Order: sequence, then structure tokens, then C-alpha cells
Amino acid sequence: MRIALDAMGGDFAPEAVVKGAVMAAQELKNGEVILLLGKEDVLHTLLQENGYTGSNISVMHASQVIEMGEHPTKALTQKPDSSIALGYGLLKAQKADAFCSAGNTGAMLVGAMFSVKAIEGILRPSIASFVPKLSGGLGVILDVGANADCKPEVLEQFGELGSIYAKYVLDIQNPKVGLMNLGEEEGKGTVNTQAAHQRLKLNKDINFIGNIEGRDIFNDKADVIVCDGYTGNIIVKMAESLYDILHQKGIHDPFFDKFNYETEGGSPILGINGNAVIGHGVSSPRAICNMVLLAQKMAVSKISERFRKNYSA
Repeated sequence: MRIALDAMGGDFAPEAVVKGAVMAAQELKNGEVILLLGKEDVLHTLLQENGYTGSNISVMHASQVIEMGEHPTKALTQKPDSSIALGYGLLKAQKADAFCSAGNTGAMLVGAMFSVKAIEGILRPSIASFVPKLSGGLGVILDVGANADCKPEVLEQFGELGSIYAKYVLDIQNPKVGLMNLGEEEGKGTVNTQAAHQRLKLNKDINFIGNIEGRDIFNDKADVIVCDGYTGNIIVKMAESLYDILHQKGIHDPFFDKFNYETEGGSPILGINGNAVIGHGVSSPRAICNMVLLAQKMAVSKISERFRKNYSA
């Protein structure tokens, strides 16, 4: 297994990325390799400084860097030898089983759409995130930022994507799907959510339990939470802020500690031809490590292949 990692992406790159890669390498099995993508001389020096002498990390040179503030489409076009372009090139050529980056989010999404591309039958690839449950374990919420506005059929498909992911990556059998809405009643919500409710209700491939409200996010009512990217992004950022506030006040709790973005390390892009994970721009070494391990878990589960098989049928 080969996991490509953008060593130049993120506010604290490349130092934090290399440290995170070294941490992750200790968790990998023989034959699982992290491909560090970036400026070769810099990366070799940092690996030496971190005392790395193992065989689970390999360096691949990328002469260009897409900065955080650059226009995604222009940057990918004008910087074909950037670490992000190289990562998607490896993924497309099946020379990497997954690609991770804490760099320019827009460039990661553009690369996903125009390099490896969406799986045939997928209307809109989605960014997913994870929801800690009070009873333990995790749920999945999608979309959290790729699609601010969603048609009913797109929301229905998010329910399908989330169900497949929950089953094969989170090991939840027959995951419960809930539609985020402003009331539990079937007739509540916008025109889009009302129509999405009817489509989800009639979909025999998912275990739809109806509308859920914001108070249901962390309980066991739903394992898969479906919403548009605008709503999902607000939910995720609010959860992150709760952790920050509690941390500032010196309050530590095992449940709320899971709200820390470092815990999972990144957000997978679902519905594309390959496994890609987007990390937080301020990713620490711990976050980078967990992002790599998340990508490893996705590759082992063959989640992208399962999506393809589902929609080819």
C-alpha cells in the first residue's frame, strides 16, 4: 500500500507534516509506505533531523507548491509539478492507494473533480466529517463544505454514500440515516429538504429514520447525518469551537476531547475514483499522523471500489 502525502501543504508545513509522517510510519505494517511529496532536499533533511531511518517513508520530488491563498483552478493549471498535482497524478495512475493533504482545500477539490474525477453515477462528490457519539463510536455527516446548495437527489445520494462509508469504514451494520432539518415532522423544512425526505423515505438501499434536529447530532438516533455543505460546515466548525472554548477554560472531558480536529486528522472526499483526505490547514503532527491512518483505513476497506460497484449496478 502506498499513501501519498503532500509535505508542503498546511500552515506548518513541511516540518509538521514530516513529524506526522514519522509518527504514522510507526503504526504502518511492512509493505505500507508513505510517499512524501515536496522539495526533496528539504524533506530528506527534515527526516534526518527527526532521526528517521525506517523503510516506511519514501520521498518524491515536487518542485512547486500551491499556497493556501492561491486560486485553485489557476494554481493547478500553472503548477503541474506541485505536490497536490503530483498526488492526484499518482492516485489517477493507481500508483498510490490514497492521497492526503492539509494544503489548499479548493485545489484539493478541483483536483478531485478534474483529475481522478467523480465515479460514474455520482452527482456530486461530498466532503464527510465525523461525529462523536455519547454512547461511544462515531457517526458520519455529509456534506460539510463541498456543496453549499444541494438538490433533493443529491441529498438522497449523500444518504447512500454515507451509509456505505459507515458500514465498511466505521463498521456500523445497517447504519441509520437521518436528514438534518428544523423539525422531526415529515412536512418540515425547505422545499429541497421536504423533497429530499420523500426520496430518502422511498430509497430501499438505506435505513432512513426520518428528519433529525440539531439536538440529535451526538445521540444514537442517526449514524449518518445528511445535509447540504453550508449547514454541515457550520455544524462542524461549531463543534470545533466548543473544544477550543473548553480547552481554554481548562475543562477536559473524554467526550468533548473528540471534538478536537486532530482526533481524526482529516475529512474524506467521497464519490471520487480514489481515496483522498483533506486535512485542516493548521494541522499539527498528531493531526497529520491521524490523517494518514484514516487514509490507510479507507484504502484497506476498498471504499472507493465499493462506491463504484454500487453505482455501476
